[in-house]
Amino acid sequence: MKYLYRIYQLFIAVPIMVVWTIIIALIVIIGCTIGSGHFWGYHPGKWWAWFTLKLFLLPVKVEGRDKVKKGQSYVFVANHQGAFDIFLIYGHLRRNFKWMMKYQLMKIPFVGLACKKAHHIMIDKRGPRRIKESYDQARKVLQDGISLMVFPEGARTMTGHIAPFRRGAFSLADELQLPVVPITINGSFHVMPRMRDWHFVNWHPLSLTFHDPIYPKGKGAENITATMDESLNAIMSSLEPQFQGVEENPDQ
Repeated sequence: MKYLYRIYQLFIAVPIMVVWTIIIALIVIIGCTIGSGHFWGYHPGKWWAWFTLKLFLLPVKVEGRDKVKKGQSYVFVANHQGAFDIFLIYGHLRRNFKWMMKYQLMKIPFVGLACKKAHHIMIDKRGPRRIKESYDQARKVLQDGISLMVFPEGARTMTGHIAPFRRGAFSLADELQLPVVPITINGSFHVMPRMRDWHFVNWHPLSLTFHDPIYPKGKGAENITATMDESLNAIMSSLEPQFQGVEENPDQ
């Protein structure tokens, strides 16, 4: 079955995915240029991600999605296990949101321009001014009533374990007094960990677990730290036993 799955990927799934990605990227670029960035920047991407998971025959289980309220802006935070986290969240979050992502992704043909047109927030760490501009854009997005999706580890895990969280997303939530929703991702490390980028996809079930929203209990450094710690503990509580515990990631 392993080799049949690889043959299927090579001759069916990957070619279709490449064409599908280009088509969706062009739809996003054109749609955001002539229409609403909030609509065209989200819905085509949702269809792209959902279909990609189906294309690779990966089963998905979602738990706790009813814990988030319609019409409420959130800062969603999740552990970052692998490349398929993107498809899992985009296809199954079912909330209009913007990604907070590395600016290097802008270099990907078609996809980079689509992300820019969709007004996803590119975190540019090449100096204090660029960092400030990135967070100013994030503040504007959240004030527009859209949610934000962040991987607070800042990079994909090397081992499957969670790396220490960074404060950026929690500082934004604190400043705007928005609830933070922790999400646990399981399975993505088995499907395609970062050490196997551009290799064959491994078949493995994926799951997305929503935890209770964490509402502000004050404002300032104490609230930021408390929310960050509570989010980490919540995500860890549903993580596979073999990946329990925090480990430093040298790529953070």
